[in-house]
Amino acid sequence: MAQKLKRGLFVTFEGPEGSGKSTHSQRLAGELMSDGYDVVHTAEPGGTPLGRGIRDMLLEKQDVRLGSRAELFLFEADRAQHVEEAITPALEARKIVLCDRFNTATFAYQGYGLGMDMDFVERIDEAATGGLQPDLTILMDVDVETGLARAGAEHPADRMEKRNIRFHKKVRQGYLDLAKRSPDRIKVVKVREKIDETYSFVKEEVYALIERYKRAE
Repeated sequence: MAQKLKRGLFVTFEGPEGSGKSTHSQRLAGELMSDGYDVVHTAEPGGTPLGRGIRDMLLEKQDVRLGSRAELFLFEADRAQHVEEAITPALEARKIVLCDRFNTATFAYQGYGLGMDMDFVERIDEAATGGLQPDLTILMDVDVETGLARAGAEHPADRMEKRNIRFHKKVRQGYLDLAKRSPDRIKVVKVREKIDETYSFVKEEVYALIERYKRAE
């Protein structure tokens, strides 16, 4: 039976490399659809045709040098198009949007990881998103060494994954700091050895959010 919501819900998945964001968000999308919810599953960078070109430039073109500001602007250009073309229309249609990475990633990677001025990063993001914020962010937390090993076992390392261990440790700490600043929105889920155990915590957080916005037919 189709499930109705009072409004669209925006849930993002974040975490260090190899934390399992895509695995759990895709599984959740399938379960939500089986339960009758209208779901859009997307990701950044690359959630639109324009974004796929930007993603290739950001992550795959190893021979192209990107300065910190250029990298930030490319991520935010991807996000601006993503919000306008995909996320906002889905939310207006009262769908549940599940997104692998959003602006919390930028604050962690460009702000903490690269050491960019956070006020500057937040101003650029505000312009790109028009102020859109997730209703809930699931932060998949895993230690850096384990995460990078998992990612390396699944696919060749991209530009971001190839950065040094110090960078990745700053990113993880950034995520945890951001979660402490916004505990009502950012929920930390420790990655367990058993996938099903980790997923149960993810599902619990998201379904609790949904229950607050359900409406009987």
